[in-house]
Amino acid sequence: MSEFLYSVEREFAVPIDAMWHAWTDAPSLEEWYCPTVLSVLPGSVVSEPTVGGWWTVAVDVPDNGFVAYFFGKYSEVVDKSRLVHSLNYTQDVTEFAARVETPDRHIIEIDIESRGGKTWARFAQFGQLPDGEAEQAQAGMESYFDNLEIFLSD
Repeated sequence: MSEFLYSVEREFAVPIDAMWHAWTDAPSLEEWYCPTVLSVLPGSVVSEPTVGGWWTVAVDVPDNGFVAYFFGKYSEVVDKSRLVHSLNYTQDVTEFAARVETPDRHIIEIDIESRGGKTWARFAQFGQLPDGEAEQAQAGMESYFDNLEIFLSD
């Protein structure tokens, strides 16, 4: 069983349809799904929001000289409400292309809810990380949410 690592949640001044689209549409994810100081590699995003469908993204980390490749499969999709998918990580483009899920994969839960003209979103990660890395991952996801805010305000 994966342990709870962290969650990030925030309300956004957009309708739920816009939020759902941001989390499920591949071109939208390509625009915002990274920390504000980084960028997604063009063409790396796949989003097939159905049970068993793939989710992939590659984030360029030029200051550290690598690309962070993330991929997984959706295991739960509740329209305009909830997404659950596995999360595998590699810095190897060949592993990313092969999309072989590993036993130590993490689980991501994304919940969204309409709240009186705004939409609330929560990202939660479950798995195993070395001491101190969950806090770093949470800080990174806060920056992802900052980027989501910028994307949704355009």
